[in-house]
Amino acid sequence: MREALRSGARPVRRLVVVHTDRQFSELVELARKAGVPVRIEPRQALDRLVPSGRHQGIVALVGAKAYAEPDDMLRTARERGEPALVLLLDGVEDPHNLGAVLRTAEAAGAHGVVIPERRSVGLTGTVAKASAGAVEHLPVACVLNLSRAIEQLQEQGLWVYALDPSAQKSYTTLDLKGPVALVLGGEGKGVRAGVLDKCDDRVHIPMSGRVASLNVSAAAAIILFEVVRQRTGG
Repeated sequence: MREALRSGARPVRRLVVVHTDRQFSELVELARKAGVPVRIEPRQALDRLVPSGRHQGIVALVGAKAYAEPDDMLRTARERGEPALVLLLDGVEDPHNLGAVLRTAEAAGAHGVVIPERRSVGLTGTVAKASAGAVEHLPVACVLNLSRAIEQLQEQGLWVYALDPSAQKSYTTLDLKGPVALVLGGEGKGVRAGVLDKCDDRVHIPMSGRVASLNVSAAAAIILFEVVRQRTGG
């Protein structure tokens, strides 16, 4: 961790610690000098980030690859002659969930995934492994402000739709043949109200059981392959 912060050879996205006292002061100072955000979180949050390992109260989130820019995704869509398909994730903090979403997005032909700098796990090694190699083929952008990213996509002609369990419309009512961006929320809280307000519309996945919502990776699979169905005529 210390060498990663000093060398800058691999992108350290943020440092998460249970406290910033003398035990971790050197690493915290190195992170701040390198411009790496430092967040204080309860031990349970670190346990979620390292579900099968030992963290000793400090975790560095190191990117498994360099991040792309949202414009790169739109450029790729234009070069392929395809309507853009971009996924935005608001608050996916479980690395296995993010990896599974990336795997599904790549399989569905999405041009990229956008995650926020905060409230997201980022491209860790665990995410890369859970993606089953998809992270090597799918551009992922990390943005400071997800609401602003939505506005920029809208300015480029994309319609932006959010999955929201409280929405009145079903996702099957949408016309997804044109350039679209789909917004999904993370574990527990879903899409934040401020992000929802920026979207052009919001829809839900009809459910008949007693469970109120689906895992984000399952929800992503359902709506992404509705896009595939509409665009291929399947």
